[in-house]
Amino acid sequence: MFGRLEDAERRFEEINSLLCYADPSKDYKNYKKLMQELKNLTPVIGEYRKLKIKKKELADSEEIISEAGVDTELKKMAEEEVYNIKIEIEKISDELKILLLPKDLNDNRNVIIEIRGGAGGEEAALFAERLLRMYGMYAQQRGWSVELINTNETGLGGFKEVSFMVSGEGAYSRFKFESGVHRVQRVPETESQGRVHTSTVTVAVLPEAEDVEVEINPSDLQIDTFRAGGAGGQHVNKTESAIRITHVPTGIVVECQDERSQYKNKDKALKVLRSRLLEAKREEQTENIAQNRRVQVGTGDRSERIRTYNFPQNRITDHRINITLYRLEEVMNGNIDEIIDALTMAEQAAMLAMSSGT
Repeated sequence: MFGRLEDAERRFEEINSLLCYADPSKDYKNYKKLMQELKNLTPVIGEYRKLKIKKKELADSEEIISEAGVDTELKKMAEEEVYNIKIEIEKISDELKILLLPKDLNDNRNVIIEIRGGAGGEEAALFAERLLRMYGMYAQQRGWSVELINTNETGLGGFKEVSFMVSGEGAYSRFKFESGVHRVQRVPETESQGRVHTSTVTVAVLPEAEDVEVEINPSDLQIDTFRAGGAGGQHVNKTESAIRITHVPTGIVVECQDERSQYKNKDKALKVLRSRLLEAKREEQTENIAQNRRVQVGTGDRSERIRTYNFPQNRITDHRINITLYRLEEVMNGNIDEIIDALTMAEQAAMLAMSSGT
């Protein structure tokens, strides 16, 4: 580990030197790349330099203990200091092990989230609306912006399907764990006998693709326009501003009708298409791609779930890490950091176990 840290520190100093003479106006792409690399290295180097200071303090204290004729009280103080420093060194070393884990290159990107009602009909659509609200409130707490891309509303205010973008540094790193099937257990408003129903909603999370990463041949696109419309005749446009783009080689279809402007709808739809193509490209580079996709998105069946929201018991359970909280309403108001932090720690623990060969 220390060899890697020394290399990282040398690179840190090299980047700082390069940035001193860099001109963003001449080569902004390279400047941006260097700035991002510097940002990634900064916490690592900060901890490494703290570690070196503590190791020097440890050596000094151990030298005092080993010296002949040292005052007993001074020696005792040095022994206590050695004990405390070793604890601090262990903590810093553990933090460095986590910081040195392979990074998900998408973590700092904006994210596109797609929510679809699964099993449960109207109740699933209503819960899709609640999830949209939950994610929106969470993004607001983080200071991120939320932009609707496409909505397919139902008569009772739910969504058969809704997609939106969250823009903000680190958005993907926090939302990526939301991919999968979310199961809700509650008494629907339309249920007269008070029976608990079970419904499901699927969530797909895609990092926003940059234009240079995915080249789209215009001849591969079939673009259709139509009039935007909502449930009960709401938001109906008299002009054909809604856009449907079909990527012919893959069969991927993207719709966007949230904007009044056809141009803006097309721009948003292309962003989603690029992100879906990037995701498909990434899947091709991994083994068992078909199963990986099913694990992420699922089929919407009641038996497939990553998380259960039980309203009668005020309980939310994440089945991947067996964490249960009894404050569901608080979570539905966007306070999901505790769950995301637990999932992040579980992922880090698994990676640490793999890196150590256990």
